[in-house]
Amino acid sequence: MAFAPATVGNVAIGFDILGHTFPAIGDRVRATRSARSGVRITKITGVAGALPTDVERNTAGKAVLSLAVALGLSFGVDLEIDKGIPLGSGLGGSAASAVAAVVAANALLEQPLSRLELLKHALQGEAVASGSLHADNVAPALFGGLVLTVGTDDPEVRQIPVPSGIRCVLVHPRLFVATRDARAILSPVLKMPDVIRQTANLAGFLAGCFTNDLPLIRHAFVDVLIEPQRARLIPGFADVKRAAMASGALGCSISGAGPSVFAWCEESHALAASDRMASAFARHGLTCDQWIAEIGRDGARLLEPR
Repeated sequence: MAFAPATVGNVAIGFDILGHTFPAIGDRVRATRSARSGVRITKITGVAGALPTDVERNTAGKAVLSLAVALGLSFGVDLEIDKGIPLGSGLGGSAASAVAAVVAANALLEQPLSRLELLKHALQGEAVASGSLHADNVAPALFGGLVLTVGTDDPEVRQIPVPSGIRCVLVHPRLFVATRDARAILSPVLKMPDVIRQTANLAGFLAGCFTNDLPLIRHAFVDVLIEPQRARLIPGFADVKRAAMASGALGCSISGAGPSVFAWCEESHALAASDRMASAFARHGLTCDQWIAEIGRDGARLLEPR
């Protein structure tokens, strides 16, 4: 069995290319060899509700099917999925299932694949949910930490250092937002000044992480491209963000496609930010789940020996 953590995709300023782990919750997948050829999903449990067992329509199934076809496996693979991440929460649940599945299946191989090779198959699984190949959730779930991914056909993956003492606050209003829907509302036309500002913010954020420059991170932690378009999908988002920033957060934005909202905080501000963000959602009639966690550097892992 393998575990893959939840993730914060985009991290405000890195749409589709930047993401980080959130290890407080995650998905588990058990893979076992079968005498019957092919990939089957035999059991789904956990918090996500009804999910398809058709491997072509399930992110875990599709990811392992991609691996099995590429390697021409001589045996079949049965999968049991235990969902710890709410469906449509913006916490990388589809990616976590895909990643946990390929890591579990990889343990069945006589010659296991590298993490970079597994990434390509996990991306095929993630595409089932999102409709496109993007690694901002899959890569951090697999490699761990804050991760920048350049390219998808031949991806380059790099872990970015996170300043010590940083905590990620996550508040999940109990809404469902489909990734495909959240991507469908995005305009294909962007204003050049906004693109320039976003590029500068991404560069400034990364520079701040490498140099432990918290004021620079705070200054750069602003999404001018995606957040303004998706904010309307989340009732009370503006109030929640104001609550986080008033609590001393370095930055606050939408986690992935939403509706979860995350904030980076110094440890001393994290609890206050979490409570005030949840209170802001409550004023809009929404009940929330709340978590606070270090970002850490660990991605997916086996829970049982081979």
